[in-house]
Amino acid sequence: MEVPDYYSDVSLRLMKVLDSTELTEKMRWKRIEMYTQLEELWTVMRSEVTLKKHIFGSQAEGTTTSGLRSDIDIVSLYMPYTAIDNLQSWEPDSSAALMIMDDTTPPGYVKLQQVYANIPFPIYNLETDQLVVDTHGRSCLYNNSRHLKPGTFQELHGPAVSPNDSHRTNILVKSMDLVNAYRSHSWPCTASEWITRRREHNWPSQETISIIQQSGALLVPVGHKLSPEKHLEWRISLSYGEKMLIWQFNSTQYKCYVVLKMINNNFIKKRFGENVSTSYHWKTCMLYMIETTPAVIWQPKHLLLCIEMCLMKMCNWIEECNCPNYFIQAENMFLDKMNGPVQRSLSNILHDLIRQKGRYLTMIPYDGIGQKLNIACQSPITQINDEMKGITKPMSLLVDLTLASIRIVWFDLLRDGVQINSPILKGLSSHAVRQEIHTTLQKLYCSNLGSHVASQCMKQETVEQESLDMAHEFLQLGSSSDVASGKLKLATFYFLQNNGILAENILQNIEENYTFLVTTIPTEAIKDYIIFTIMNENISTTYIVRYYCAFPVPYLPSEMYCTPRALIPEMFRSTGSHQIALNPDKDYWQSWAVVDPKFYLYFLQYQCCHQQNKITHKMVALSNMIWVIRNEQLKYKDTALNLLAFCLKEDGFLVQSYSVLYTSMKLKNHHNAAKWQIAHLLNAAFRLLGGGQ
Repeated sequence: MEVPDYYSDVSLRLMKVLDSTELTEKMRWKRIEMYTQLEELWTVMRSEVTLKKHIFGSQAEGTTTSGLRSDIDIVSLYMPYTAIDNLQSWEPDSSAALMIMDDTTPPGYVKLQQVYANIPFPIYNLETDQLVVDTHGRSCLYNNSRHLKPGTFQELHGPAVSPNDSHRTNILVKSMDLVNAYRSHSWPCTASEWITRRREHNWPSQETISIIQQSGALLVPVGHKLSPEKHLEWRISLSYGEKMLIWQFNSTQYKCYVVLKMINNNFIKKRFGENVSTSYHWKTCMLYMIETTPAVIWQPKHLLLCIEMCLMKMCNWIEECNCPNYFIQAENMFLDKMNGPVQRSLSNILHDLIRQKGRYLTMIPYDGIGQKLNIACQSPITQINDEMKGITKPMSLLVDLTLASIRIVWFDLLRDGVQINSPILKGLSSHAVRQEIHTTLQKLYCSNLGSHVASQCMKQETVEQESLDMAHEFLQLGSSSDVASGKLKLATFYFLQNNGILAENILQNIEENYTFLVTTIPTEAIKDYIIFTIMNENISTTYIVRYYCAFPVPYLPSEMYCTPRALIPEMFRSTGSHQIALNPDKDYWQSWAVVDPKFYLYFLQYQCCHQQNKITHKMVALSNMIWVIRNEQLKYKDTALNLLAFCLKEDGFLVQSYSVLYTSMKLKNHHNAAKWQIAHLLNAAFRLLGGGQ
């Protein structure tokens, strides 16, 4: 794996960002100590001496944050009931069940055959409320016997249940998942390979292995989904060992695991729900990676590399359709989850994240980590000319793109947008301010350049993946130019690549961070706020632009093939006699497609939903587009109306589309691309009436 030079720097910055949230070692062990004491408190307070509770999962492991909102996983053990692996372990007057692991039980599961209380002999051919006879005549425990009163709980998933609304009386109960289980003090024979496994890097240590082996296992009431006798099967849970291993994670391993869970929640769980890729799959991935890699890898400066290695490991498992349980390798945890479409979609998502080389981290919304990392990593782009070699040959094009960026900044930031007043303009000669403007221009330049390179790739019959990846890199670099425009260009790229899930993630991120200063405060208020902030609070103009300004989104003719189809006519708004009246020095933008950022945000949301056939979400986006046109002071209102008309036409609302285009032409009679759409609309109506046959 070729590791980019910046990985070390980004890793150290990410470590600091994670430490600034709740992921410090101090907070981690505070959380672990709190839930350990809670276990002990419950044991002391329980009136039933036969019942003992244990807490597992993210809360007890300390691998969560308030943003992740992990549940509390509670296992109740009924102490008189024990599971034994052989009759030699039987004790008189005990309630014991013999674990059965044979060719009738899938790997990782057992049946529990009831044993007589007075003789060491299993029970056959006896059926009760709790016992069911299996295909071999053995009286086995029915795994739905959870000793719960009717109406007290509602089932969530697998063996777990959670309190219903009437029982959510405090902050802890709101996030509880509860399961009853039997305890086995012996190590399952199906997991014996883990004990003797050859380990080149001595993790875990032999001492830890011995302690975990003595901790035994839990048997939770859930059967394998594909098994004909799933109602009699109990899953082997080695939660004691898992918790002990995760407690031994160093700081880098700990943070890596939490980030992987955030990636799963943000990029996978939002699309597929909780039943495909879970935090337990990523926990398994982490345990395998730590065991099979040198300890020297797991250092703060390699954090990003460790994350990428885990992504690649999971990607391989998905492509092989096999996620082996860490303790019981014969158990495939993907067996009932990976159908063809899901497998392909998951593989595409992970491959795309790997190609981004860490930039996806800035899209993580939990605890503001993505935004904080974005700020921490901001620095002037260096050696950009070296990266451009061999991609854009005509120097005139580079000049045009640069001038386009400069014009956008000055026309929309200083003249039509935020109009920074004389106190700032007087300081423009200072080196610091010039450097900040240069940094902003670089970001805008990268977005334009990336879109141009992508356009040149897309118009070719055979796409050069290397050039397309470079275009993607430039678009990523330019995505932090301001609140929206750079990100919107990146989202457009994903949309045109039919990668709707990543496009929607970016659009959601824009919508969540589109501040009130950009949307509702009048221009004068914005201007006064910026001047006050820069002059009195020592905050850079670059920061203000990035988080409080939203530039219009321009597409040059050279970017045509990386432009949504509905926007392309805007590049040809002026033809024939209209062009004679144009002043090349002032009206250069007439050959551009330019759209207001907030409207374009909802337009792209509509297009993504249309692409994925999400009818309800599409109607919401359409409603938002109409609201913006009616309530916002748009600079390019005619373009917004034309895009709205295009969407209406796509859905077959020809009359409404024509009405919107008519409004656009009344608003701006010359240099308006609505005339092209009207021609297409009339042609469509003519064909609909049968005139085209």
